[in-house]
Amino acid sequence: MKSIFKNIGPGTLVAAAFIGPGTITICTLAGLKFGYNLLWALLFSILATILLQEMSARLGLVLRQNLATAMRNYFQNPVLKFSLITLVILAIVLGNSAYEAGNISGAVMGISVITGETRLSFNDFSFNYMPVILGTICFFILNLNTYKYIEKILISLVILMSLSFVGTALITKPDLVNIVKGLTIPDFPRESLWTILAIIGTTIVPYNLFLHSSIVQEKWKDAESLKFARWDTIIGVGLGGLVSVCVVITAATIEQNELNSILDLAKTLAPIYGTYAKYLLGFGFFAAGITSTITAALAAAYVLKACLGWTSDKSKLYFPWVWRLILLLGVIFASFNLNPIRLIELAQISNAILLPFVALFLFLILSNTKIMGRFRNSKLQNIFAVIIIAFCFFLGLKSLFLVFQ
Repeated sequence: MKSIFKNIGPGTLVAAAFIGPGTITICTLAGLKFGYNLLWALLFSILATILLQEMSARLGLVLRQNLATAMRNYFQNPVLKFSLITLVILAIVLGNSAYEAGNISGAVMGISVITGETRLSFNDFSFNYMPVILGTICFFILNLNTYKYIEKILISLVILMSLSFVGTALITKPDLVNIVKGLTIPDFPRESLWTILAIIGTTIVPYNLFLHSSIVQEKWKDAESLKFARWDTIIGVGLGGLVSVCVVITAATIEQNELNSILDLAKTLAPIYGTYAKYLLGFGFFAAGITSTITAALAAAYVLKACLGWTSDKSKLYFPWVWRLILLLGVIFASFNLNPIRLIELAQISNAILLPFVALFLFLILSNTKIMGRFRNSKLQNIFAVIIIAFCFFLGLKSLFLVFQ
């Protein structure tokens, strides 16, 4: 057990990535509108994420390749390879640039719960200075250029974030019986389909699959460390799932027709459960925004490095400039309240297309005995993988329909 906790790392970074402002907002709306009824969808998405992330980590440790490199090497047709690389770059690099503004804005929103307004106005000109401060903090963390230091900072933030949301949920004195029913009995309340898709779509994140296959190679040096990588994935993703569940539980206790943001939820909790609830929620949302900001920029840099086949010399030169550019774009969009709506739409479409094909690719590679040898999928893993892939295709088609609609 001591060895397992000593080897915690990459899985927690995955949790840091998917527990962002978007996920917390979706979980807040799920709890508000449907109470505990959609907790089963959250549990399904967490189990599916654990399975896919474990496969991604295994690919990285056994083949010593990240997912983007493995895809580039696997497909020999130049047209297919170019199309796939273009799709990955659009979905991950361009997509993370668009989402970065939301991550930073979410962290600012969490801070504003505690400190109040952080915007300066001069006549018709309005400027929010907090994204610049937060962007600078993220810059210095990423500029450490040493994976183990970044990992320790993110683990600390994820633990604090988890304690914040668990504490908030406990304050509300939830109904344990109904929580168990919500987790174990699938329910489809009226008009809940979009929320179910959103819960799953914000948990099973394509860029995490690329990120995980890269960072496990920084943490461990051979495939014999796979048992630690598995426990790390279960604990890290499970911790992220606990945060999501706690947000749903907290929001389910609020008797209100509509909440537009975590800020509204914090204000609603304060008179009922005291200011401590507001501060806990505010800090948790701040931590979610910061961790997602760091991991989104980092993932984009890893993906572009693999897609373009940078050597170690080129990587040292270009890699830091990728995450710096993405971080800068997020700060600019968040500071001036600009909405990169077209970029976000393109990212959503690309992610909806990419996710099922990435899941299918992982299945093909990880179930191939010639490639993976004794580290191939078990029969049970293959059965669950097929179910999840089928659902990913359905999720992708439905997401595309909703985006175009």
